[in-house]
Amino acid sequence: MRSLMLPACVNMKNSQKLKNIATIELGRYEIETWYFSPFPPEYNDCLRLYFCEFCLTFMKRKEQLQRHMRKCDLKHPPGDEIYRSGTLSMFEIDGKKNKVYGQNLCYLAKLFLDHKTLYYDVDLFLFYVLCECDDRGCHMVGYFSKEKHSEESYNLACILTLPPYQRKGYGKFLIAFSYELSKKEGKVGTPERPLSDLGLLSYRGYWTRVLLDILKKHKGNISIKELSDMTAIKAEDILTTLQGLELIQYRKGQHVICADPKVLDRHLKAAGRGGLDVDVSKLIWTPYKEQS
Repeated sequence: MRSLMLPACVNMKNSQKLKNIATIELGRYEIETWYFSPFPPEYNDCLRLYFCEFCLTFMKRKEQLQRHMRKCDLKHPPGDEIYRSGTLSMFEIDGKKNKVYGQNLCYLAKLFLDHKTLYYDVDLFLFYVLCECDDRGCHMVGYFSKEKHSEESYNLACILTLPPYQRKGYGKFLIAFSYELSKKEGKVGTPERPLSDLGLLSYRGYWTRVLLDILKKHKGNISIKELSDMTAIKAEDILTTLQGLELIQYRKGQHVICADPKVLDRHLKAAGRGGLDVDVSKLIWTPYKEQS
């Protein structure tokens, strides 16, 4: 999976460096960072950075953040709210319209992602930022990004759940959400390659749960093409998932799915819980190509 679309072109050796920022403050959380991120040179001497949790402007000192918060009129990410269910909201941010926010999000995310760095202009991407909302505003939980126009049917470029919110089902929610957008577009989707080890594990879990749920409920034969049409999962991902579960055989020149109920139940149990559900009725969204 692509690591990030970082705005600054730095030497590839930078991705191998030891982490430079030790901790960040974001909203009510102080978070220990994991990896190096190529912040501008003027931040080289900082061990801690202070982020505005709404516009993602970052500063060297706490008093700078306090002054900023008195003036910042944002209480949620910039862009359009496209989903709200209970206390969860999703915002779509156009990297071209909100370039500084997109760049700051990339700087922030790189502190927690250890993949090889690639450099792309944030103008080419849409960012989907998931938030928990309360009376103080909408607080970022995580996000994923996707290219506005992907020749390879990629529906996700980068994904991150911030450390304080991990192990709560949000990562699975973000993956599921990316596929709901693909369904709205009338396209099949797949995450950008190469996938990290953790990314591959997360996606295999998602594909397994979605496909086995359908196979359990479906009466009669079903083809990989039909599964792809129902789920927006690319046929190749369906094939490799079912092969990995030993649920597919090759007979008389075609793939045949073997859906023994007991085997399906065993695999579903091994796949674990599915995380938070996306309530599609709460998704109000127009695909990018249709926007004026």
